[in-house]
Amino acid sequence: MSIMNEETEDASAASPAAAAEGPDSGALEELKRILEAALLVAGEPLPVAQLSQLFDPPLEVDTVRKLLDALRDDWSGRKVELVQVASGWRFQGVTAVQAYLARLSPERPPRYSRAVMETLAIIAYQQPVTRGDIEAIRGVAVSTNVVKTLEDRQWVEAVGHRETPGRPALYATTKAFLDDLGLRSLAELPPLAELDSSHLLEMPDAPTKAAEAALALASPLLGTDSAAEPGAERDSREPPAPEAQTLH
Repeated sequence: MSIMNEETEDASAASPAAAAEGPDSGALEELKRILEAALLVAGEPLPVAQLSQLFDPPLEVDTVRKLLDALRDDWSGRKVELVQVASGWRFQGVTAVQAYLARLSPERPPRYSRAVMETLAIIAYQQPVTRGDIEAIRGVAVSTNVVKTLEDRQWVEAVGHRETPGRPALYATTKAFLDDLGLRSLAELPPLAELDSSHLLEMPDAPTKAAEAALALASPLLGTDSAAEPGAERDSREPPAPEAQTLH
């Protein structure tokens, strides 16, 4: 009898997903801790579908979501929080400790020129757009280096081509862009009306400060340092100098 009980316990431990089908709260707690461990060691956001595949048989997606919601509540009030972003779920430090965590990386974060920030804002709020669309809004030519900088940062990508002569590429933001802002979807971007950047979409003159305000308010990761950039005092309607178009 003792041997049979041990075998039953081993089978239950080997398949926590199966145990979750019953009302056993202990089994659900074990599932939650497995999800917690996976998210803590992953180093990147994990989607619900991938988390469900941790178990054999896979957990129902709705069950995973409920467990993640419970896990988020468990971590509420701590200096680390569980959040959902565009690519999935991840643990991250709360805003109050970001200044301390930044000291773990001695390298200064990259800073971007006005042209890069303005182009990014236009793509984010008007996507999908072509370079021609961006040039019409900004009133100046868009350097290839500007678009390449955003592509290298994995914030924008070509998602298709417009069916017009020359079939220009259509650009849109990526999930990585939303992840870096801590957003789940484009709908969570700050409304332009709230940013007092109504002139951003007017043609042909889109003021630089409107574009910078939109992205800077969304996340400090996208802040600029005008004093550190060559040609930062140049009028945004003038073509930026080549060195101002590249990543610094």
